[in-house]
Amino acid sequence: MNETMTVTRLLTRKNALAESRLDVQLQPAAPADGEVCLRIDRFGLTTNNITYAAFGDSMRYWDFFPSADAECGHMPVWGFADVVASTVDGVAVGERFYGYFPIASHLRMQPVRVTPRGFYDGSAHRQALTSAYNQYTRCSADPVYTKDHEGHQALLRPLFITSFMLADFLGDNGFFGAKRLVVSSASSKTAFGTAFCLQTAPGIEVVGLTSPRNREFVDGLGCYRRTVTYEDLGALDTATPTAYVDFSGDDALRTAVHRHFGDALVYDCFAGSAQKAQAPHHPDLAGPKPAFFFAPVQIKKRNADWGPAVFNERFGDAQRRFVAELSAPCNRWMRVVEHHGFDAAQTLIADLHAGRTAPTDGHVVQL
Repeated sequence: MNETMTVTRLLTRKNALAESRLDVQLQPAAPADGEVCLRIDRFGLTTNNITYAAFGDSMRYWDFFPSADAECGHMPVWGFADVVASTVDGVAVGERFYGYFPIASHLRMQPVRVTPRGFYDGSAHRQALTSAYNQYTRCSADPVYTKDHEGHQALLRPLFITSFMLADFLGDNGFFGAKRLVVSSASSKTAFGTAFCLQTAPGIEVVGLTSPRNREFVDGLGCYRRTVTYEDLGALDTATPTAYVDFSGDDALRTAVHRHFGDALVYDCFAGSAQKAQAPHHPDLAGPKPAFFFAPVQIKKRNADWGPAVFNERFGDAQRRFVAELSAPCNRWMRVVEHHGFDAAQTLIADLHAGRTAPTDGHVVQL
């Protein structure tokens, strides 16, 4: 008699991202030949995950973990999972991996390119998708992994890879001639991670744009040269060549930025938003057209420029410094808030989508 196991999934409504529902299925307990089954244990939930859902169709994020429901998708998250069954040499039961998972109790994958560092999921439906999301890292071989900092890694690694690559992309392009970067939603973790990476960049002033409610927090971070509220945007001079780095997705704010800086605005970079479901489109907007930043493109370039070993070394060093800053006792940047179970994940997704979370809080869900 074939044994079965219960698999629980949390599905999100594609046209109403604050709404989600539980889906429970019975599946065979034993994996097929060439398969492994992992039990998902812990993952981070941030506005970045809401962005994945907002761009689920246009950027194919829904395709990584198909739901078989046209109205609902499987929101991807970054976290940790343990192998509970395996028919693949080199992937053993009990091993722990970091990577890209659905919000679910279990996931079946088909490991390929298995190395001491980890593997790639070779499932047919993922082959046309961005390969950076198909890589799973063996925790025992990860030089930046520590058990005590799993919460920080689940939260910060996926955000910080975007921050690191965005800072690198801007520098790689000479900041497009800008001497100042104006960063919206400056209190968001990806935004201040980018500012952290640019602290030593010569000849560039990084200005944080934020709400009056978050100004004190942004000021206290210490990684922005100065902080300006949205209402005080007009206080910034229009003589300095300026690049706009947008994490808000606010169309009215983008229009105000373009109108205020005029010819001084040399570049407009859209880095993602929890509230906006598509890249900005302003055919009548004067100045540079908004350009969407997609980290995997710069990752691919730097792997070619530097080689994977050097890339991993540089990113790992930057990530260690960032985690050390954010995990220090009484740090001014972030505290890790633990949640438990699928119900808590549902509530948290709704709160993140509505902007009801504090900028100081980093949310981790333990299933």
